[in-house]
Amino acid sequence: MRKVYYSSMRNLSRALPFLVTCLLAGGYGEGQQAGAQQTLKTGSLETHEGLTISALPWMDASQYKEKFPKKSPFAAGIVAMQVVFRNDSNDSLKVALDRIRLSFQIDEDNRQEVQALTAAQVADEVLKPGGKDPSKRTRVPLPVSIPKASKDKHWQELEQQAEIAGVPANVIAPHSTVQGLLYFDLQGQFDLLNGAHLYVPDISVMQGNRSLTFFEIELIRPAGR
Repeated sequence: MRKVYYSSMRNLSRALPFLVTCLLAGGYGEGQQAGAQQTLKTGSLETHEGLTISALPWMDASQYKEKFPKKSPFAAGIVAMQVVFRNDSNDSLKVALDRIRLSFQIDEDNRQEVQALTAAQVADEVLKPGGKDPSKRTRVPLPVSIPKASKDKHWQELEQQAEIAGVPANVIAPHSTVQGLLYFDLQGQFDLLNGAHLYVPDISVMQGNRSLTFFEIELIRPAGR
């Protein structure tokens, strides 16, 4: 696991309730509206340069049942992060999803970053031989390699479920919204989410190849989790 060191942390502004209401007033696709609206209201968010990114970790096993009715990533120590990308600008934006990281404090001097899993890696981790013993979680640093599971029908089913529930596209058209799940393997160490940040470093404007300032969203865990 790669460790990274930050010389300083930006002070992240938290949006006020009336800002959320204003953001939602524009409206977007009816099929996405309810879920994105709920995440924008209850999740952590950051807004600048016409883009709003909201993130909400799923910390209740019941949240996974609809998307994963048989095998839950949460039971395997993986947290699903519901993210919403809301583009209020007049330009198409491209997000490098593979560069998104979950960062958290290890000690006073450094932070550790965890890369989001692909749908195939989610299936590998959940169905890997031997499974997991929830009482024997590995403490940080988290492991890098993920053992490969047999790609039988159960693997294919879970991989497809993770793919469908994931972020469907890396391009956000003007005045539109893209939402879905990102998956992070915390080996069951969900307490690491306290004070964690979702780091989105690579967002570009497709016309003119201009880059936006990075996003670093301080996560808020749901009360009582």
